[in-house]
Amino acid sequence: MTYLVIRLATLGNVAMTVPVIASLSRRYPNDRFIIAGKKELSAMFASFPNVTYHEVDNRLNWKGVFALWKELRGQVDAVIDLQNIPRTRVLGVLMWLSGKKVTRVRYGRIRKHLITVWGIGKKSLPSEFERYRDTFRRAGLETDTDFTALPVNKRAANAVQKLFGTKEGRWIGIAPFAKSKSNMLPYRISKEVLARLTADEQTHVFLFGAGAIECEMLRQWASVYPRTISVAGQLPLEQELELMRSLDVMICMHSANQHLSSLVGLRAISVWCATHPIIGFAGWKQKAEDIIQRNDLRCRPCTCHGTNHCRYGNYACREIQAETIIQQI
Repeated sequence: MTYLVIRLATLGNVAMTVPVIASLSRRYPNDRFIIAGKKELSAMFASFPNVTYHEVDNRLNWKGVFALWKELRGQVDAVIDLQNIPRTRVLGVLMWLSGKKVTRVRYGRIRKHLITVWGIGKKSLPSEFERYRDTFRRAGLETDTDFTALPVNKRAANAVQKLFGTKEGRWIGIAPFAKSKSNMLPYRISKEVLARLTADEQTHVFLFGAGAIECEMLRQWASVYPRTISVAGQLPLEQELELMRSLDVMICMHSANQHLSSLVGLRAISVWCATHPIIGFAGWKQKAEDIIQRNDLRCRPCTCHGTNHCRYGNYACREIQAETIIQQI
């Protein structure tokens, strides 16, 4: 059978599908899986022989929905909707009318809303990985948790070695940004961590990020601190993954870099500010002790994915001492 798997955004959420897709690819070698997702993310699925990545516009407007239906309705036997938004639900209805079996993810949005807005029932919810696995189970496909890391992309690894040379000393990655203000440390704390790490002559730091403003800021940081290189916006995804594979540790916020690190078996020290791991977005097989957060604030979590607003106006959840992060490193 051929399955269409829909997961459009975001980078981190698409990365979280990889351990599940890897399991499916291995357990069902005679089936074919078409991943419909955000552009330029195909590198995460390139090593699976029976998986094809179909690039679509991240926004997938209504015209794109009908175009995707017309293009793929004759190629697939079933649809797995891991996005479950109005546009993908319409696509699912069209596929169902065409005789395809459709299974949608259950995100538990009401329970997440109760926790983040009203503080009701602060118990750990199923992880996104568990929700994905449950969706495939309802579609008749069993998965396992054996995934540890993507295989080495030799071409990308060779390119990384040519760019940065042979590894000497400690290589540490820092991804100090997130999409929302509430999800990242103040710049002064991030720079303090960076300054203390680069005070050690055996430590080399690589700065990760995306977006024009982030890239320019990280370029400026790299020009100030010794043995610091900004790779923000400089590498294609496959090379970025291989560079992460060469690191000793990644320091990141609750962001996509936590999940990219998981794909190459890299230990990630993740800093959680307004959000909280109980919502279900912790990295695949990352260690609980590597999650840094303020457990003394009763207002956490106040958001599921991040926000630029603090109900108290002080963003106390972002005030995490640099020493706490340094000690964990």
